Amino acid sequence: MSGALGRDILPEPENGPGQWWYSLKTKQVEYGPGSPGKDRMGPYPDRASAEAAMERARERTERWDEEDREWNDW
Repeated sequence: MSGALGRDILPEPENGPGQWWYSLKTKQVEYGPGSPGKDRMGPYPDRASAEAAMERARERTERWDEEDREWNDW
């Protein structure tokens, strides 16, 4: 196991109207309050981070799945 859980997590910006979000429903980046909280990921500090939200989530899931396999095979 890597033990580096969380090291690539972006700093948490304050939750407010000037933040970027990724809408899980529309699959679009939103600036400020938009989709309901249950339908979005974020907030992110900038547009590029919000655009990369799904890729980052996929990479983390793959990494965690691999760590689970390693743990179960131990």
